[in-house]
Amino acid sequence: MTRIDFHTNIPDKLSYACRLARKAYASRAKVVLLAEDAAQAQALDEALWTLSETDFLPHVMAGDPLAAHTPIIITDRDDAELPHYDMLVNLTRATPAQLGRFQRVFEIISTDDSDAAAGRKRYVAYKQQSYPLTHFVAGQS
Repeated sequence: MTRIDFHTNIPDKLSYACRLARKAYASRAKVVLLAEDAAQAQALDEALWTLSETDFLPHVMAGDPLAAHTPIIITDRDDAELPHYDMLVNLTRATPAQLGRFQRVFEIISTDDSDAAAGRKRYVAYKQQSYPLTHFVAGQS
């Protein structure tokens, strides 16, 4: 069953998603970054190129001819054809349609009130469906 990790109180979702992608890549996992819209997907693409002067994070947009050979995929389409289903980083306010296909899902919830409210609704829905859940609150030890 899919494991779902909620990371809440995140001040910068894009930066946080890039750091998760870097960590996944370092552990040889494959990850899909699900963006809210095309603008956020483009911002993720740019952020992955500039995350660090010493890190190279190979990534492409879903549908790219190299997607099958690339460990980090970016998409803004919930119904995108994906080459792998190891990890999903959800930056949207919706429940991903392909949630159950992934081994692990990270729900990234910002400090914004409406984003937090949408995250709480997803948490309750996942709990009712008996998904294994964890919760990490940024800024708390």
